Amino acid sequence: MAKWLSASSPRAGARITGILYLLYFLTAVADEVLIGHGRLALYEAADLIAHAFYVAVTLRFYFLFRPVNRPLSLMAAIVSLAGCANDILDLLNLAPYRINSLVFFGPYCLLIGALIVRSTFLPRILGVLMALAGIGWLILLLPPPIRLTIYLKILGVVAEASLMLWLIVKGVDEPRCTEQATL
Repeated sequence: MAKWLSASSPRAGARITGILYLLYFLTAVADEVLIGHGRLALYEAADLIAHAFYVAVTLRFYFLFRPVNRPLSLMAAIVSLAGCANDILDLLNLAPYRINSLVFFGPYCLLIGALIVRSTFLPRILGVLMALAGIGWLILLLPPPIRLTIYLKILGVVAEASLMLWLIVKGVDEPRCTEQATL
């Protein structure tokens, strides 16, 4: 498992992370748009697969950002994994409490944004976008005006899709990533 989590090069590892992120997006969108709640068993299966991809993305991000700030990267991973666990328990009707997942994924996006801004191997604008998305997800926990809701959702999708696409197309600046890992 550790060999799968640490690819041969930082750029290849970042691209694998981006591909897993894309698989999460595709599965989650297909789950909502193509399958829907009408076919409950299929919907739940696709939702579990989407969460498995997100767990993999979370673990990949932990290892990618660990050289930037180990405690912050660990905190981000724990928050994301708690959100995934919350969703899976809710999906299986085993959750003792009904907790909105944005309680977890808003802070996760904020933490990932902070890690990107602190990193030297990804564009800071991606970190700013992710932090703004995290703030947006947290605002959605409040009852915002309907008009604001759509813009916050668009911001979140744009931020996460930008990071995903950057990782797939560009990966990371390998020399800077290696340099930051050795500090």
